[in-house]
Amino acid sequence: MGFGKELLLLGLACALGNCVLGCEIGFSQNTTIKNCTDINECSENPSVCGNHSRCFNTIGSYYCQCQHGFRLPQRDKVNFTATTGRCQDTNECIVNSSICGEHSRCINTIGSYYCQCQHGFIHNSRKVNFTEGQCIDLNECTESKNKEELCGPNGECKNIIGSYWCNCSNGYTNYSVEKTPCSKLDCDNFSAGKKPKQFLGGLANIMSMMRNSCLALSGTGSKVKLDGDALLEKLFTETDAILSPGTLNIDASVSELLTTMEESILFIGPQLKNKHIKMENNRIDAQIAVQRGTTRPTGEIRLSSEYAYLDTDWATAAGTGKYSGFAVAALLSYKNLESSVNRSFEMVKGSEENGAEPSYQVFSKVVSVVVSNPSTQTLSRSVNITFRHLEDIEVLPNVSYICAYWTETGAWSTDGCSKRDSNASHTICTCNHLSSFAVLMALHPIKHTYGLELVTKIGLTISLLCLTLCILTFKFCRSIQGTRTTIHLHLCICLFIADLIFLAGISKTEPVGGCRFVAAMLHFFFLAVFTWMLLEGVQLYRMVVLVFNATMRPLYLYAVGYGTPLFIVSISACARPNGYGTKEHCWLSTDDGFVWSFFGPVCLVIFVNVFFFIITVWKLAQKFASLNPDLSNLHKIKAFTVTAVAQMCILGLMWVSGVFLFQEDPPVAVPYIFTIFNSLQGALVFIMHCLLSKQVREEYANFLSCICTSQKKRYSDLSTTNPSSSQSQGSKSGQQTGESQI
Repeated sequence: MGFGKELLLLGLACALGNCVLGCEIGFSQNTTIKNCTDINECSENPSVCGNHSRCFNTIGSYYCQCQHGFRLPQRDKVNFTATTGRCQDTNECIVNSSICGEHSRCINTIGSYYCQCQHGFIHNSRKVNFTEGQCIDLNECTESKNKEELCGPNGECKNIIGSYWCNCSNGYTNYSVEKTPCSKLDCDNFSAGKKPKQFLGGLANIMSMMRNSCLALSGTGSKVKLDGDALLEKLFTETDAILSPGTLNIDASVSELLTTMEESILFIGPQLKNKHIKMENNRIDAQIAVQRGTTRPTGEIRLSSEYAYLDTDWATAAGTGKYSGFAVAALLSYKNLESSVNRSFEMVKGSEENGAEPSYQVFSKVVSVVVSNPSTQTLSRSVNITFRHLEDIEVLPNVSYICAYWTETGAWSTDGCSKRDSNASHTICTCNHLSSFAVLMALHPIKHTYGLELVTKIGLTISLLCLTLCILTFKFCRSIQGTRTTIHLHLCICLFIADLIFLAGISKTEPVGGCRFVAAMLHFFFLAVFTWMLLEGVQLYRMVVLVFNATMRPLYLYAVGYGTPLFIVSISACARPNGYGTKEHCWLSTDDGFVWSFFGPVCLVIFVNVFFFIITVWKLAQKFASLNPDLSNLHKIKAFTVTAVAQMCILGLMWVSGVFLFQEDPPVAVPYIFTIFNSLQGALVFIMHCLLSKQVREEYANFLSCICTSQKKRYSDLSTTNPSSSQSQGSKSGQQTGESQI
């Protein structure tokens, strides 16, 4: 109705001569014939429908349709215009999941798709990419050009749907892994006949169990075999029994245990059901990772326990040789093995400072790193192992940490291992080979300062001067001659020679022969000092018990005083001549208790003297309590006893500190304590036996008086020319000196 009205008005306008033609949308004006013609939108604008579409023109309009493989987001629409939609790719793989058929995979492309057969299958027309046809099983056993490459020369290929299986000959196995060549099982690795005769009793049980399982797996032994998890559990049970007693005393046993554990893990690893397994008991903690497949595994490996952390990769674990279809990596942490390997540090290198070799101790748990790579001695990439210290200690200047591994010969070595980083609680080690590892703590000896050496030299010089005065006093002072004075004389002589040798040669470690001679001389003379001190105790005991008749023949004194230490030194030198002299001092070695050839007799002397002094004091107390004691002799014995006890305390305290001084790592205060007692002993002997003795002081006074009188006489001779006066004065002086002569 409305359209007809518009045409009527238009015709009326044309009749009046005022006709102006107007065309609808989709039409254009034709000025020649003065009418409207259709516009072909598809040719006027080819991209009007967008990508992946076709354009269709209609009278006065157009419509679009998506090309094959594309569709509108609104799945119920087919036709559209530029304003109502755009074509999108159709993912045929999702729309129809079975579009490619069985044993195949669908790959979508823009506007289409294609199919590929899964591994182990092939297209019936042997096409690689297809949209028609089906995938059928590939018989690898017949299709392979080189059948031995599949299963090896000792395996027979058996085809299965989508794969193949290698049936191995007796003595060979592929650990039940498909598409894995047969490899030889060397069950002789677990043969007790190949091991040393001295190995742990429990180790024989482990090797027997592993050998039987190996033979069963290879088809040459019993058909009854354990799976990997059960075998691993039994292995740990046997290992716990071996390590339960505590310290293993034979280094060869430790090496055999570690080697057997590593070989067992390599055998058990491929048989484990899971890719990652953790097993722990009271003595060992294990983390094991396994990868299986036809292609080499890639990626990082991180295994950790309470005591260590391993950082490596699967390329290192699998190696660069022929891939056998599986790879194993394991971290074994032994919880109480460090005490058994806390020795044998001869092969540790690179930790000496200024020529002084430090002492070592194992400062972490012992861990073993096991991988299936057969070339673990030449790794393409270093392995990082983080160790937790046995205890957290402050990092000190004289303490350093060393990364080491346990060799097959039963010793620690640092070859191929280095410290990457360290703090108070952990040390990171980098090694280019694999074995059993631990962190060693090196305690470097603290060098004596210049001040300590100066005090030692000054103190010993004073001690030698005082001992010289003591020797002269005991030799020439007639009023105190007797058995006790003879004992004191030879005690001071021995102490003088010992201090002189100590001052001149205690640190002269080169040449070795000279150092051993110095150590033997110190051993002899210091033992002689204590032997004479023992004789003093015996003499005091005789003075009290034998009612002051304590005279002893000098020949007996010499025989005991010098013969006893000579006998001890001779026996020690014949038994172990290398025990004299160390790398730090010309003294007795602390290895195997050799130093007790000195400290043993010293302790015996001190013990016997303490017994004698107790008896002496007890007898003196009884005599002082009697009605008519001989006070002069009793006071003399009392004074003798006090000085003897003081002397024993001085020498005893000196060598108590000496016990610690010659250890591998003496406390800081010990050198100072030893130096003080060693420096003061000569001076204190002089004070106790000379200056505190009334008789000796009187002799000193007479001696000084004689010197003064002699000086006065000489001055008088120079100042007068009267012969008679000089003769009289000389006669008087001669009488006086004769009365006072020492």
